[in-house]
Amino acid sequence: MKHALKSIILLAAFLPALSACGEADYSSRISEARSDLFCAETEEFSVVLSCVSREYPYLADGIPCERSMTIEIVLNDAQGADGYSVAVTGENGSFGGDMTYRNVRDDFFYSCGVKQFPQTSVVLRVEWEGGSREISATSVRNERTLSVEEALNAAVAAKKDYVTENTAEGEFEGEFYVRLLRRDKNYYYVGIIDKAGRTLSLLLDAETGALLAERLPE
Repeated sequence: MKHALKSIILLAAFLPALSACGEADYSSRISEARSDLFCAETEEFSVVLSCVSREYPYLADGIPCERSMTIEIVLNDAQGADGYSVAVTGENGSFGGDMTYRNVRDDFFYSCGVKQFPQTSVVLRVEWEGGSREISATSVRNERTLSVEEALNAAVAAKKDYVTENTAEGEFEGEFYVRLLRRDKNYYYVGIIDKAGRTLSLLLDAETGALLAERLPE
């Protein structure tokens, strides 16, 4: 009995050391994640709804803060209209409002905080001065698309030495941006930001996690 008790005490003493040697929890260092995109296009406009979880304040300083869930909608006008507004209906309720024209990007933008993201599709009612249209936007994700966490793990594996250089006592000293992208197919952008605010930018295949391109910190 005494020997068993002694073994338990010794094991308890070693637990902190074993934890310190364990794998770092990189997902806890994500300060921005774009997990899904919903796309639709008509003759009048194209629209993309993004599901974004982002820290506040939003700063690329290598220090992750608490994140909040946000829906962002970007509309590109193809008819020369103005005064756009959008209303969204999905599995988790409805929301919407007036869109803001962004002169630098020449598009219309709307965002709002949410408690849940849509899963498969949403219905968008878009109105403008002199017209309106209701359309369905579907998720770009499929059964092969990696999750945000899987994409991050692939990025960390591809740049293991770089990440290790910025890891101390089992914790990465920086933050990560992980964004699902849609071009001809799905991709992931992963930004690895060190404690000095420098960013290593990676482009991954969203299904295999293969590293396709990178840009070193300046």
